[in-house]
Amino acid sequence: MKITKFGHNCLLIEEGSLRALTDPGSWNQTPDVENLDCILITHEHGDHLDIPQLQEVLSKNPAVRVISHESVGKILDETNIAYEQIRSGEEIKIREVSIKSFGTKHACFYGDMPKIQNTGYFIANRLFVTGDALHDVPDSQVEILALACGGPWMRMSEAIDYAKKLKPKFVIPVHDAMYIEKYRDNVVPRVVGENLKDAGIEFRDMKAGTTESF
Repeated sequence: MKITKFGHNCLLIEEGSLRALTDPGSWNQTPDVENLDCILITHEHGDHLDIPQLQEVLSKNPAVRVISHESVGKILDETNIAYEQIRSGEEIKIREVSIKSFGTKHACFYGDMPKIQNTGYFIANRLFVTGDALHDVPDSQVEILALACGGPWMRMSEAIDYAKKLKPKFVIPVHDAMYIEKYRDNVVPRVVGENLKDAGIEFRDMKAGTTESF
């Protein structure tokens, strides 16, 4: 599997002949990619779903399949963007690669806020992209975890504990654009990476514009 990171949480995932893009949102570099098979959207927040950015990607990939849940689908319907609905626990296959949806709820900011849907995607039974949640668990062992490392809805300790619970072989950081660069480059690999290393988990400190193979 080859993964390219375009910023905050937008990933190009290449597995076999599959080319999948996740969460083209406002805190990413607009991905200049073609020949996409699918775009997976975890939830409706602007840093995960930016309609102008999505439309630009679609203009270069007119045959791509946009996949998300009902809540995101309502927004896509308003802009006449066709999509396929996926429900938690459902599996689809694209180019013989499994894509499973897990989860229905965004992490809590405070009280019962926010009341929006969120789903994670388990791709090729290898990579789990969580969206904004640190509570959903796929139905089989995760090899690679795209782990949120910063956000107003989380504490870094929650991310570390969640990764330790899932026990993947590799962790890559996403949702890390809220930090200024100097702070991010010091804190994320040191606090998250070092604590996961102690648990036998390899932390690959992917930054925007980088590619890793697994």
